[in-house]
Amino acid sequence: MKLIKITLYLSFLLSLSKAIYSNDVILKDLIKLDKPWGISFIDENQLIITEKKGDIKLFNILEKQIYSLKHNLKISSIGQGGLLDIVYNNEFVYVSYSEKINNKSSTSIAVAKYNNQFLDFTNIFRAQPSIQSGFHFGSRIVIKDNYLYASIGERGKGIIAQDPKQHPGSIIRIYLDGTIPLDNPKYEGNKEWAKEVYQIGIRNPQGMALSPFNTKIYISNHGAKGGDWFGEVTKGENYGWPILGWGGTNYSGSKIGPKWKEGFQKPIYYWVPSIAISAIAIYKGKEFNKWNGHALITSLKDQSLRKLVFTEHNNIKEDIIFSNKIGRIRDIEIHPISGKIILLSSNKLWIMENKN
Repeated sequence: MKLIKITLYLSFLLSLSKAIYSNDVILKDLIKLDKPWGISFIDENQLIITEKKGDIKLFNILEKQIYSLKHNLKISSIGQGGLLDIVYNNEFVYVSYSEKINNKSSTSIAVAKYNNQFLDFTNIFRAQPSIQSGFHFGSRIVIKDNYLYASIGERGKGIIAQDPKQHPGSIIRIYLDGTIPLDNPKYEGNKEWAKEVYQIGIRNPQGMALSPFNTKIYISNHGAKGGDWFGEVTKGENYGWPILGWGGTNYSGSKIGPKWKEGFQKPIYYWVPSIAISAIAIYKGKEFNKWNGHALITSLKDQSLRKLVFTEHNNIKEDIIFSNKIGRIRDIEIHPISGKIILLSSNKLWIMENKN
């Protein structure tokens, strides 16, 4: 009986450390989580993680220790909303989240001085108008120099994405303290635009990344039934939703509009049918050094990690690194030293290494 118990215990330990092999990569789970959404490195060993229901976790990769950080945010986690992206930058923590306002909600952004006991957040942006909807909040944050860019979903309201006076369906750009850059489109010939709005015509953008090679910012965007895309953030441009359908259709099957037409910004790459595109990263690192400069694309629907070689827009190459291995993939980060890849699934944190 004692031998049986020891054997069962050893089997249990092995199951906890089991690695998943796929093509030339190894996937190892690090810690279990509850509907996580965003991750960011504080340093080479520590990650800060959001969970949709409102928890912020601090995880040490080396020690495999995790604990919750208290904070003062008031999260509305109805539908697709909740505590969303998180970015650590120079001793400050920035988050995007769905905030309840009366009986409605908005995609909001807040900042706190980093403290491993309590994060005292202050709002620096709130999407207007607030809307009674549990759909399409976005939302990713990218920090470039002294600017904060954020993707704001159109809340399932379609044509609002064509109204630059309102925030839903746009990319916004503000300074890190929430003040407004005076070279935003409103101040450069687009007087009707809201002062924070940088780009419009976007549906539900859940991925955004800064390239360490050309300093451009790239986004991923959910289409409807088909029409997911990967593209560039460009000042004053319009991606066309819902005038354009990007190759997709409404869930009812009815047509939305053409894939693209003159006068609108064209995405770099489309997926039809939809892969339910999620977070993205532009890879730079040692672990997968042949991937430097390539875009890494995560998905929810087919639970895949894909790689795009997109330097030549008329000759884009796509590879599926793996699919259906770790569940729906919500976020991706590159380790700042090793170049190993950190992935966030619907219930776990993973690390991806080179098998060779």
